[in-house]
Amino acid sequence: MGLALLLALAVPLAGGLRVYAQQAPPAAGGVTIGPLLVDHDPVASPDPDPPAGAPGAEAGMSAQQIAREHGKYTLREDAYEVRLNAAVLDGSGRSIQTLDKDAFRIYEDGVLQTISSFRHEDLPVSLGILIDSSGSMYDKRVAVEDASLDLVKLSNPADEAFVVDFSWEAFIDQDFTNDIEKLKQGLSYIKSSGGTAMYDAMVASADYLSKNAKHPKQVLLIITDGEDNASTATLEQAIRRIQDMDGPVIYCVGLLFGDDVDKAEARHARRVLETLADQTGGVAYFPRSVKEVDSIAAQVAQDIRTQYTLTYHSTRSPALGGYRQVHVEAKSREFGRLTVRTRTGYFPHLNSGNGGSAAGQVSPALNDAARRPQ
Repeated sequence: MGLALLLALAVPLAGGLRVYAQQAPPAAGGVTIGPLLVDHDPVASPDPDPPAGAPGAEAGMSAQQIAREHGKYTLREDAYEVRLNAAVLDGSGRSIQTLDKDAFRIYEDGVLQTISSFRHEDLPVSLGILIDSSGSMYDKRVAVEDASLDLVKLSNPADEAFVVDFSWEAFIDQDFTNDIEKLKQGLSYIKSSGGTAMYDAMVASADYLSKNAKHPKQVLLIITDGEDNASTATLEQAIRRIQDMDGPVIYCVGLLFGDDVDKAEARHARRVLETLADQTGGVAYFPRSVKEVDSIAAQVAQDIRTQYTLTYHSTRSPALGGYRQVHVEAKSREFGRLTVRTRTGYFPHLNSGNGGSAAGQVSPALNDAARRPQ
């Protein structure tokens, strides 16, 4: 009589474990032959340890555990939850607010994922407001500060916000609060002088968010009038560091107007801000004057408060590492072609034990504005 080997692999999915069974194909003569290096005894072995060739024994399976149950080897793997904040727009750029879970499809590296949770409500946000305090921002400061306060006033009452200004260095002017008066006082600490270390300020603020934020939904708003000229990190390194931290959505306001603005530098700065927003699921705005900044703040507040929040458990183990490309689609019979704006990918955030990013780097720190040199 032929002997059949049943190998059960338990793969974690949303809602529990799904078991896949594989039976070795019959060989010539009708005798079923299993793969080599696997125990073929018809009676379950009392040995609790998996054989050398058992699934998961190979390299790269350190995040998985093998368990023997009823004579079968079961592979259990910790699923990695990915959270996406998404805005849906129709062909005219109008925000669509009436979709349900079934309208969405999420793909990771081209593989369809199972949506584990879906929410469409005004969730509280942890927000960082980053204001360029280089010398060229002096004349724009009042309008920027007023718009920043209006953004907070239009936000969810349960939101929390902190304020950072950056020139050669980044200073935290007010840590997390929802008190408008405290934020107003923090904004008054900003002094306009020096260069623009935007990338360093962005990474330091994302790190501050990851360590101190109360809410899982996190946003950075960057307001600047030029390109970075003082950071130790490059644009690519800054984006990678934020992705390593599973970091925030970034909104950008580029004040790239005025007779004294170099057109070539303005074009480059625009591309940089658009890249930051696109990679993280945010939006880049480019007002034509300071008078438009306040209305942009209202748009940002509206966009944040009306997003869909979707999560899924990646079908790939986080221990495998590597960048994961994410694509989200939305379809509905009520609308034509829909566009979903969300982050384009991520690196699995692993506890590396080095106190820095997954790459072993230490994030730049925020300085205390109270200790700013006078």
